[in-house]
Amino acid sequence: MSTGPGLDSLVDQTISVITNDGRNIVGVLKGYDQATNIILDESHERVYSTKEGVQQLVLGLYIIRGDNISVVGELDEELDSNLDFSKLRAHPFKPVIH
Repeated sequence: MSTGPGLDSLVDQTISVITNDGRNIVGVLKGYDQATNIILDESHERVYSTKEGVQQLVLGLYIIRGDNISVVGELDEELDSNLDFSKLRAHPFKPVIH
């Protein structure tokens, strides 16, 4: 896969994706295409709340359309594994306006 906006180095790495509607989806990048449609494996959505801990909804193998992606970032797996999501409180992401 030589096409795409610099995602080659992230294949088989755990990434975090922020979608245009404000969702945060974490998973292992398995592939992408020229339209930046991406395929994640072992994925889950993190749902943030100011009243309760972060919920992690299991999605499994998941495809995200490129036109719905706002941000793709590499995830520090060691740091991430040390977080206690049941104690984290945060406002949910708002939709991204381009």
